Amino acid sequence: MFINQALRDRRFLLTGWPWRSLIYVLTTLPQAALAAGAVWLMALPWLAAARGLAHARLPGSVLLFLMVVGAALFVVFAPLAAVPLAAFERARLAIVDPRPVASAHRPAPADPLIWLRVRYAEGATWREVAYGCLLALVVPLVYSALALLALVDFAFILSPLVIYLTGADSVHWQLATFEVTGPGQSIPVAALGLVLVPVLAYLTSLVAAGQAAAARALLGHHSDAELHEVARSRQRLVDAFDAERRRIERDLHDGAQHRLTSLTLQLGVARLDLPADSPAAEPLGKAHEQAKELMVVLRELIHGIRPQTLTDLGLPAALRELAAQSPVNVAVTVGDGVTRAAQGVEGTAYFVASEALANAARHGGATRVEMHLARTGETLVLEIRDDGLGGADPAGGTGLTGLADRVAAVGGRLLLASPPGGPTLVRVELPWHR
Repeated sequence: MFINQALRDRRFLLTGWPWRSLIYVLTTLPQAALAAGAVWLMALPWLAAARGLAHARLPGSVLLFLMVVGAALFVVFAPLAAVPLAAFERARLAIVDPRPVASAHRPAPADPLIWLRVRYAEGATWREVAYGCLLALVVPLVYSALALLALVDFAFILSPLVIYLTGADSVHWQLATFEVTGPGQSIPVAALGLVLVPVLAYLTSLVAAGQAAAARALLGHHSDAELHEVARSRQRLVDAFDAERRRIERDLHDGAQHRLTSLTLQLGVARLDLPADSPAAEPLGKAHEQAKELMVVLRELIHGIRPQTLTDLGLPAALRELAAQSPVNVAVTVGDGVTRAAQGVEGTAYFVASEALANAARHGGATRVEMHLARTGETLVLEIRDDGLGGADPAGGTGLTGLADRVAAVGGRLLLASPPGGPTLVRVELPWHR
């Protein structure tokens, strides 16, 4: 668990995370002070020039020289200081986020000149400079406000003791419309201070969480290689799933279905040979009827796994077959240039169409569906529009989230427009080749 997750825990205040957040905030102060001193020192000439321009005064030659020197010092030395600062910050991040943060720097040779050339050319270095500027400019402001709130709360809690030690006659505090002149009036203030302690703990943790998120974003590894590997892994899982579906379909079609067909024929022959008045005639007839019903169920199951029409004739024919079997009136149009796409792409498009038709009939109350299949460049586009009630919500359990995940797995995207009252439009864009 890290701090962002811990903040959502109702027992957060009873854990060690508020103390870890406080340690993280307190240990930020030294490097924030150093960064602020360095940055503000180099920025002073620019601030003076800006103030002069605000009063319609152009900077003089000395100020211009200092501005150039400040900018040059920043460009030259900021990356040199940011690299070790970032390394320290990545290690310190473990206080509130135990997930390791890898450096985004490429390996560089030990030669100082080559090392400098590599580091100054890297985007990672300048992101670390940006984090240093964050420490110098933003962190002091946020931490000052947090420290002020902490001091006020601390004063509230200690107010009875302060009034007691100083004497009631010499104290006069005005808190909005509430006046404190003695220990009795300070008790509600102290109670308020105690109530605000958990609030202060949450604020401190939120500040720590925000800084940790910024540190991870600016100082972490931003290579796309990991994302590509995740995408490839997901694609391998989808391919393996499709291959397993085809194997199950083949086994059912070539094995179980043939055996069940043979069994049904044998039961039919036995039924014909058996006298009608035989005691076994009725049970045999029931067995024969159940075998025929099981044949229908098995055929529908095989068709649901992957329609044979899709494998043999392609997506347009499979969509027309799907439309013919739908309880809703479905019109299918196919644009020019739609030939056989990749097997996984066709399978994904078919199952999106099947789910959309089922949702239109089951949830949308549609009476008519228009399905259009087209090819735009190297993209297969499938649009399903119905005249139903609309209001389709992916979070409503209609399978749209699973369809979107499946479409994304083959590198496509699913778009949904379903205002209340309809119509509902589902658009799928899939890569022709993958």
